[in-house]
Amino acid sequence: MYNKKIPVDINCGFRIAIEVMGGKWNPYIIYELLDGPKRPSELQRQMPEASERVLAQQLKELMEYGVVEKQVIDPVCKHSEYRLTDLGRTFVPIIEQLRNWGNNFRDCLAVH
Repeated sequence: MYNKKIPVDINCGFRIAIEVMGGKWNPYIIYELLDGPKRPSELQRQMPEASERVLAQQLKELMEYGVVEKQVIDPVCKHSEYRLTDLGRTFVPIIEQLRNWGNNFRDCLAVH
């Protein structure tokens, strides 16, 4: 994993949560994996704004945190899938709350 210049304060639960969820695409990756395992190409189709490189980087980061795991289906064809771990599934209520908040905030955003 990338060695950060400023270490994470592990005495603060909020900072730990932000560290894991803080990547631009991390919450969306977790959201997309709620329905079950997905291949990298499926995730890319759901997030076309994210480059393949950034998506791969954030998937790797989530794997290092133990939130996502990679299963190699066919090593010859390099077919793999990503899925949430048990730890990753603990984010489900948080992700659902973020989605609900966003849905409720949509009208306010449309006004501006």
